[in-house]
Amino acid sequence: MNLRDIHTPVLLDRCVELLAPALQREGAVLVDATLGMGGHAEAFLERFPDIHLVGLDRDQDALGIAGERLERYADRLTLVHVVYDGIEAALKSAGFETADGILFDLGVSSLQLDVADRGFAYSKDAPLDMRMDQTTGPMAAYILETYSEGELRRIFERYGEEKLSGRYARAIIKARDSAPIERSGQLVEILTAATPYAAQRTGHPAKRVFQALRIEVNGELSVLERAIPAALGVLPVGGRMVVLSYQSLEDRIVKRALAEGAASTSPAGLPVELPEHAPRFRLLVKGAEQASDEERARNPRATPVRLRAVERVRDAA
Repeated sequence: MNLRDIHTPVLLDRCVELLAPALQREGAVLVDATLGMGGHAEAFLERFPDIHLVGLDRDQDALGIAGERLERYADRLTLVHVVYDGIEAALKSAGFETADGILFDLGVSSLQLDVADRGFAYSKDAPLDMRMDQTTGPMAAYILETYSEGELRRIFERYGEEKLSGRYARAIIKARDSAPIERSGQLVEILTAATPYAAQRTGHPAKRVFQALRIEVNGELSVLERAIPAALGVLPVGGRMVVLSYQSLEDRIVKRALAEGAASTSPAGLPVELPEHAPRFRLLVKGAEQASDEERARNPRATPVRLRAVERVRDAA
C-alpha cells in the first residue's frame, strides 16, 4: 500500500502559505491537532527542515499509519494519542510550552471513511461503530438501541440539521422493536423506507443522520468548543493557527472563537482603547476561504471545506 495515495491533503498549499511565517523561527514547533494519516504533516516536515512536529490523534490506527509514513522524520516528530482538546497537556508531554503553528483538519478522516468496518460511511455495510477512538466510548449501535425517540430526534436535528428528524426517530424506534440495528446497511434501509420519494431526489436519506450519530458518538462539537480556546492559549506572539471545517456546525464554533479573540475588549464609551483591551489575535483571511474548482474536481472531499486562520498579535493581559 502506498501511504501517499490513500490521503490527499485538503488546501495543502494554502495551509503552508498561512503557517510559513510562524515556522521560520529557529526551533519552531508545529502541532498537527488532527494528524490522520499524516498528509499535511509530511508536507510540513519536508518543507520546513528545522521544525519539530507534534501530531495528535484519538485514532490509534491513524497514528500507526502516520508513524510509518513519517518514519524518516522520527527525530523531529512526536506522536500523541489524545483528543485534540488536550493540546496543552500533549505539548507539555512532548517537552514544549507553546506551539508556533497549529493546524486543525476537522471532521471524519479518509481512513475512517475508507475502512469499511469502522461504520462511518453509509455507502458501505459495516458494524455501526463510528468511534474515532476504538478503545473507548459507546458505539453508534448502542445509541440507536438505547436512546428514546425524543433523544434521537434531538441529535438528528441539532447535529444533522435534518428536517425529517421526527420521522426518522420514529422509524428507528419501530424497527428496533423487531431486531437490533447493528449494521450501517440496516440503518440505511430503515431511513430510505421512511423518506418520501420527493425527498430522496434531493440527496441520500442517510447522510445527515450518519453525520449526527458520528458527532454524538465522538462528542465532536463539545470537544471543539474546548479545543479552539485551548489552542489559542498555547500560541505565542507571532504564532499562527489554521482551521479547516467541513460542516456548518463546526465552522460556526470556529468562527465565533476566532472573532472573540480578534475583538477589542474595551468597555463601550472609552475615548481611547487601552493596551490591555486591544485584540489578542488578527484574522488572516476574510471570512472563510473555500477550495478552488480545480481542487474540488481533483479531490471531492475538499468540496465543503471552509478555512479560517489567525495570528496572535499580543500576549494576554
